[in-house]
Amino acid sequence: MPTLTQVERKFILHWGEMGTRWGINRTVAQVHALLYLAPRPLNAEEIAQTLSVARSNVSTSLRELESWRIVKPVHLLGDRREHYETMMDVWEMFRIIVEERKRRELDPTLELLRSCVAAVEATEAATREQQQDFDLLDNYGYVDLDPLGDDQYALDTAGAARVNFRVTCESASATAVRVLPVELVEVAGATPQAA
Repeated sequence: MPTLTQVERKFILHWGEMGTRWGINRTVAQVHALLYLAPRPLNAEEIAQTLSVARSNVSTSLRELESWRIVKPVHLLGDRREHYETMMDVWEMFRIIVEERKRRELDPTLELLRSCVAAVEATEAATREQQQDFDLLDNYGYVDLDPLGDDQYALDTAGAARVNFRVTCESASATAVRVLPVELVEVAGATPQAA
């Protein structure tokens, strides 16, 4: 088990605090700091004893650090246990961390935002189409709405025209029904009135 100097302890504690500010578990950051300072690769038992943390916590931390690609397992001749080391190039480490954060946090957020924009654009297009259908009906100055069955209605207008149209609804959930755009079936009679 490595013996830590006062400066090394201070560095490990500070790295753990910095980790929490970046959204990383304190123990994960402390394990990383210890591996960074260690003169040789360490096994999980040595890490647990040096940091005075549970062996299971060390295993979880090592898996997390491996998933970030900044710690890797190594095998030492004559020892069946896995030992771990971290990269020593600080700039390469920061580059990988930024790349991983982008992949884990920014990319999914951007994908979600793109799908939200597409959904809004699709809804706005459907709303515009539906509004155009209602505008057409408005131009006829309707007076009476007669149900014809099969979700069809007839609209008798003040301009002596008759408009047949179909309204389709679909159930979005047990408590919500969505009206789809109105489908015009037939327009017969006079020309539209001026508004």
